[in-house]
Amino acid sequence: MTEIKSMKLYTHVQRIYRELGELGKTIEDPLDVDELSAFDQLHYHGTDALDVAMALLGADAGQRWLEIGSGLGGPARYIAARSGTHVTALELQRDQHEVACSLTARCGLNNRVEHVCGDFMQYNREPGSFDAIVSWLALYHIPERARLLEKCHRLLKPGGRFYTEDLTARGDIDEAQRALLERDLYAITLPHITEYRKDLENAGFEVEMCQSMSSDWAEFVRVRLAAFRRDRARHLRVHGEAAVTALTDFYSAVNRHFQSGKLGGLRLCASKLGTAR
Repeated sequence: MTEIKSMKLYTHVQRIYRELGELGKTIEDPLDVDELSAFDQLHYHGTDALDVAMALLGADAGQRWLEIGSGLGGPARYIAARSGTHVTALELQRDQHEVACSLTARCGLNNRVEHVCGDFMQYNREPGSFDAIVSWLALYHIPERARLLEKCHRLLKPGGRFYTEDLTARGDIDEAQRALLERDLYAITLPHITEYRKDLENAGFEVEMCQSMSSDWAEFVRVRLAAFRRDRARHLRVHGEAAVTALTDFYSAVNRHFQSGKLGGLRLCASKLGTAR
């Protein structure tokens, strides 16, 4: 199996500090969540996607949420700042976790966001610890899908909610294509959308909404690549050759996979039933 850093979006994580430097911020200056939102959202459509989730789940200050694959902490900080919800932000990659901790402290949100570095499959909390579990473009990295979803079910309170935006397969993907998807996106599990829904149901969830995002995201990544190429001179000045090359390679690969018609995505919301089926 490839390593997660084969996905070039996850390299050069210090680039967020260079973007903040462009705003005149030093490494110690206090920050506002809104200042960070252009740089710390590693999923599609930024905070608009988070607003969708908060509206569907009814986020409020009395709830405790778990985010799986929290990256630089952008979603967790935004949700906590906007709703008062307490968010446990679980991230596998140590470098991303450390940057996330620093940014959260500078936003004054340590009382609402708890950062944990580790593998969700090894994460231990009491059953029923969370009102909601959320994830943006991270679950497809994780093997042992049935155990993953059963664990989500166990960690939720009765009636708790599950929300994800995740990558899926479209059409038939041969071994060569799967190898490229694993290298470029660290795509470990890519079920079709119907399989994805069934997996949730088998784990004891009632699926409330399952929406294909494939066409929307295919256009998003096409526009993102074009914009990044257009502003290449600016990005080279701020980030340097190595970081720009890595991101160009990543954005190009994602665009190729979406435009091939083999890669898709979904937005799914579900609630916990009593027991797994």
